[in-house]
Amino acid sequence: MKIAIGSDHVGIEFKPIIIDYLKELGHEVEDFGAYSSERTDYPIYGKKVAEEVVSGNFDCGILICGTGVGISIAANKVKGIRAVVCSEPYSAKLSKEHNNTNILAFGSRVIGPELAKMIVKEWLDAKFEGGRHENRVKMIGQIEK
Repeated sequence: MKIAIGSDHVGIEFKPIIIDYLKELGHEVEDFGAYSSERTDYPIYGKKVAEEVVSGNFDCGILICGTGVGISIAANKVKGIRAVVCSEPYSAKLSKEHNNTNILAFGSRVIGPELAKMIVKEWLDAKFEGGRHENRVKMIGQIEK
């Protein structure tokens, strides 16, 4: 899978750990910033990653900020994005199975690297179930119009 990743300055130390883990799992990863610990604004990176995912250049995206909330809200403003912030693996798995999420976000101030890896693995391994969930996802898309 091709995965776009981004973070603000708060997630900068956490991001390389996730990038290395994704590569260990055999995925291709591109980092869309931030690239330093200098204070920056998370909406920049939420938007960049979301646009790359929606364009089809990447299969999915991962975003990191302090809580995962702000950066996921920014990503969700891009039409076609269904970003979810997760602090545990079960919600990550179900977000893909039921909501067909295409961006996963989490907070470097909320969870540690090992839990983040578990969350990422569950999310990447999960598959959208379709069926009764398909119409609900279409309804979400209609809200954007």
